[in-house]
Amino acid sequence: MSAKLVLALLASAAGLAAQQPVVEGFAESTVRVLIYEDLQCPDCAEFRRMMDEKILPRYATRVAFVHRDFPLAKHAWARKAAVAARFFSERKPELGLAYRRRTLAGIAETTVDNFNERLAQFARENHVDPAAAVAALDDTRLASLVERDYQDGVARGVVHTPTVLVNGQAFIEHISFEEISGALDDALAGR
Repeated sequence: MSAKLVLALLASAAGLAAQQPVVEGFAESTVRVLIYEDLQCPDCAEFRRMMDEKILPRYATRVAFVHRDFPLAKHAWARKAAVAARFFSERKPELGLAYRRRTLAGIAETTVDNFNERLAQFARENHVDPAAAVAALDDTRLASLVERDYQDGVARGVVHTPTVLVNGQAFIEHISFEEISGALDDALAGR
């Protein structure tokens, strides 16, 4: 194999690794739930709490929850947060999820003016270079990954966040545990 071919294959593999979806739960599950979220969305923060308190404890060993970025134009720092989440996910998938959790939990305390400092603080707390984390906000490759998720959502008819798809059934904005768990139970039973 030529050196050029080897380098091309390595570059291609690196690009694919960077484009892997953010999956929580049992990644190999045939039951895949798509979650279109905006990291500045209060309804997404509510859904995140439900994920942590009820959904994951019950379904994490049986269902793959695939996070998709869908930053809404009305939210001033949502796109930056999605890019930052991608940056952390590339370092370690669990770190990307931790950043998503922290960001959603801190919506009320985050502003356009303090966004970069809060990002740098999270980086420092997790032994990541804060300057690199802030610089990643200008990374066009990461931004294109966020845009790819967004366009995928648009193609599926997503308008509001969160939009959660279970076997094609959409749950939008205000989602009850009873509704989503019923759909998950049906999906797991093959109905």
